[in-house]
Amino acid sequence: MFYKVIACEIAFRELCYAAAKSRNLVDFDFLTQGYHDIPATGRTEIQKRIAAVPAGKYDAILLGYGLCSNILIGLTTAHTPLVIPRAHDCITFFLGSKERYRECFDARPGTYYYTSGWLECARRRGSSGPIWGGASLPAGANAGLKATYEQWAQKYGEDQAKYLLEEMSRWTESYSHGTLIDFDFVKHLKLQEQVRQICAERGWRYDEIPGDLGLLHKLLDGDWAESDFLVVRPGQRVVATNDERVIGAEQAPPDGPAAK
Repeated sequence: MFYKVIACEIAFRELCYAAAKSRNLVDFDFLTQGYHDIPATGRTEIQKRIAAVPAGKYDAILLGYGLCSNILIGLTTAHTPLVIPRAHDCITFFLGSKERYRECFDARPGTYYYTSGWLECARRRGSSGPIWGGASLPAGANAGLKATYEQWAQKYGEDQAKYLLEEMSRWTESYSHGTLIDFDFVKHLKLQEQVRQICAERGWRYDEIPGDLGLLHKLLDGDWAESDFLVVRPGQRVVATNDERVIGAEQAPPDGPAAK
């Protein structure tokens, strides 16, 4: 099979690894991480990428996104089936299933999870330093908050901008643990050292759990059980189900725009 994958760069290494193990041919289109902070913009960008896929070229379009602040809601496909994992957010991709994600969350809700993507995305965009490296802000907010910080610095000066940024970074108060989702194929990156340092700076306890790429392997292998994946047919659009299925599909209106 020949698949087009439109995905967040947060899963760059994991998706490339899964593609290397798959029998299928894959074309990747990675989008900058952080769109779930501005979901309307992200939804428009994802829909634009879907619309740009030529008719008849691919057997399916695969999305490397979870529901992520409802970024998927309203997406449509004109001619090629769209396949989406049933996931509330991308942490599900690294834990292997929405069921395991729920088990981990219920066992310890005050946990912030790290993977190579969470630690590398800011660097990939040219950011550096502890503020933009994931130690002080949620990784998903880096791009938007950096732009905001720069605007504040121009308007109020560096000192006031830093103060405002510190106030916004109080999200860390709701967390007590930093957990690295560990994979053998990225051990050479020494992610443990980075996450240990972040946890020490935040006053969190550090631990690790083994990752599971089963869901991503199934996505690229075409093993789309209904319990794990939604297949959106041409003329349908994505909706939130607000239940264990996470997302569903319904007939799109005649003009087919993405819902807002």
